[in-house]
Amino acid sequence: MLAADPAAVEQRVRDLCLALPETGERISHGIPAFDVAGKMFAYFRHDHHGDGMTAVCVKTTGRDEQEMLWEADPQTYGKPAYLWPSGWVAVSLADEVVDWALVEARLRSSWALAAPKRLAARLP
Repeated sequence: MLAADPAAVEQRVRDLCLALPETGERISHGIPAFDVAGKMFAYFRHDHHGDGMTAVCVKTTGRDEQEMLWEADPQTYGKPAYLWPSGWVAVSLADEVVDWALVEARLRSSWALAAPKRLAARLP
């Protein structure tokens, strides 16, 4: 299901990502991508290759965490094309009411996994 206002959802993801220390944004494979110290930690996707989904893709600690998330909440977490084999999950942003606290927590966790240790230590 597509988000009601994908531009507003994209902007909210952007604001959350860019609020984290030393982050940047660029276009990667035609979609907004967010990095810390040159390492990607989030991708915003809206109807990527016609999949009908609006999501933010974030890093996990690996296959165990991915599987736990997919099993625990398949409505929220999905397998992002091309990224899931490398330890990423998609967090659905398609609902009219998005759990933005959850999205922010997943973005912070993903950022910490990508950030150099000197930066990760600064995030409370």
